[in-house]
Amino acid sequence: MIYVKKFIFNDFQVNTFVISDESGECLIVDPGCFTAEEQKELRVYIEKKELRPQKIINTHCHVDHILGNAYVTENYKIGVAAHKEEQQLLDNAIEFGQFFGFTIDIPPPINEYIEDSSAIKFGMSQLRALHVPGHSRGSIALYCEEQKFIIIGDVLFNGSIGRTDLPGGDFKTLINSIRNKILTLPGEVTVYPGHGPSTTIKHETETNPFL
Repeated sequence: MIYVKKFIFNDFQVNTFVISDESGECLIVDPGCFTAEEQKELRVYIEKKELRPQKIINTHCHVDHILGNAYVTENYKIGVAAHKEEQQLLDNAIEFGQFFGFTIDIPPPINEYIEDSSAIKFGMSQLRALHVPGHSRGSIALYCEEQKFIIIGDVLFNGSIGRTDLPGGDFKTLINSIRNKILTLPGEVTVYPGHGPSTTIKHETETNPFL
């Protein structure tokens, strides 16, 4: 069984997820921990649960979602996995951080590229990656068919969709990704977005004003 633990980090209220199973192996998705207190909160949970982080997965690389990448890679000696189209955002992360008032460490590079339909394996479990561009060129989602949940980054929110006015954004592309890759999933699938509360495919199909 896969366990999903959500943390809310930094001034942008990013949802960071630790995904683990009975093996004790885990993935850290979008580590947004920026302050020492946030870093400690993440570390204490991992230590308490006796988890062994295997890699960082960035659903996309806008600066609010990578603020903890340097800390996590250094602390756990693990690499970063993301879509290859996100490297440009990483290359410009320091400048973007300064624009939003953050002074950040040089983010570690992507050392594992995730493509559409890539299998993301850890412990005894597996997730499937979906390439869902529109919020950024390389946005990905992590789908668990067996337990019917998807971690979706900033593509779709409870009652809203991702913004498209940031680097790599395109409204038409985003809507196509949502309609063709996300809303085709079963209605009972739980959606864990990059900000805000969870929702379901059925709820967003029936009520989301953008769709």
